[in-house]
Amino acid sequence: MIVNREDEYGYAFREFFLPLPRKGSIMNDEYAHGHADGVEAGRTAISILGSTGSIGRQTLEVVSFLSDRFRVIGLSGRSNLRVLASQVEKYRPRVVGIESPDQTDDFIRLLKEKGLNPDEYPELVYGNEGMTAIATLPEVEQVMVAVVGIAALVPVLSALEAGKRVALANKECLVTAGHLVMEASKRSGGRIVPVDSELSAIFQCWRAGSGRQVKRVILTASGGPFFDLDKEALKNVTPAEALRHPTWRMGKRITVDSATLMNKGFEVMETRWLFGLSVDRIDVLIHPESVIHSIVEFEDGSQVAQLGTPDMRLPIQYALTYPDRYKSLVDPLDLALVGRLTFKPVDLERFPCLRIAYDASKGISTLPAVINGADEVLVDEFLSGRIGFTDIPRIISMVAAEHKPKEEPSLEEILRADTWARERALRAVTG
Repeated sequence: MIVNREDEYGYAFREFFLPLPRKGSIMNDEYAHGHADGVEAGRTAISILGSTGSIGRQTLEVVSFLSDRFRVIGLSGRSNLRVLASQVEKYRPRVVGIESPDQTDDFIRLLKEKGLNPDEYPELVYGNEGMTAIATLPEVEQVMVAVVGIAALVPVLSALEAGKRVALANKECLVTAGHLVMEASKRSGGRIVPVDSELSAIFQCWRAGSGRQVKRVILTASGGPFFDLDKEALKNVTPAEALRHPTWRMGKRITVDSATLMNKGFEVMETRWLFGLSVDRIDVLIHPESVIHSIVEFEDGSQVAQLGTPDMRLPIQYALTYPDRYKSLVDPLDLALVGRLTFKPVDLERFPCLRIAYDASKGISTLPAVINGADEVLVDEFLSGRIGFTDIPRIISMVAAEHKPKEEPSLEEILRADTWARERALRAVTG
């Protein structure tokens, strides 16, 4: 049974966690490992958008480990053609996306170096249109969206409209256009399974009750490398220091966003949409050990937490195999070795990005897209050494204050707001 309900804005949230697996439900083996025409029996056909990035590579590690359960049909990368060529050699996808036709000759040369014959070359597609094509291939059942940035929005919407199951590692889709993404899922029956460790934890804990019994959720945050620094010290931190995350192995932007706590703010926005909760029912707690990934509190006061080794291959595998669980590449958590678990409140004065995100989560407008676009530019500027760490929230606040939000925005209005925010943030840096 699928239970539909509406959040406080009237947008439908589909509870597909319960009941227990049964024949004909979306939680049975056929849903998790369905059979599409032309796909080998028992092996789920998947595409991976962003296969050369951190999440994409770890996804392929999981796919290799569970090779009897998955078959790679499509891969997309951007500028890292050498890694992409190695992936083609190993996984033999039918379709591969690269950024531009100008890269074709270089990519074919790399395939030749790998010993592939022309009849073994994949079909090549290009840019965002290529990603959309890979996400909607008829034989593909699941799409792993590991692309960073708003560029993933159209491919995700298209995959959902095509009825695909989307393993969503990209934050920007729900942050900037949560109402459009959830509407697409509702219309088509396409499903979203979260990959982010905190959202995956909520997804798993939610099954201890029903959505109607959930009082609030608590997102945990490691606090990043700077949680114990005062405001003055934060002004002088370097990009190299910001990239030394104490527990997680991630890409550069998300690592810096974790240091500013903007990443946690984006997770608040995602949680709001994916689980149909108002932001006053979403709390954040600092947990430096990164062992408890999130907590769901029910009406009776019970709290259910998901614990696990801080390794992204765990939530990646769960997203791919849901509702089933199999042996993984990750060593089980040893609580005796961890020793103790600690928790601290968030200081919004030192880490104002989280407050900015909470404020932007009220209502449905282009403001989240503006914050996301400005943040992406400013993280790049910080990594390039052109601005300081504390300039990131300062300039985001300035850009957000200048923006005139559009309510209930269309896709085109969201994309225009994103472009405006990027240009305005860049002008604030360059003068």
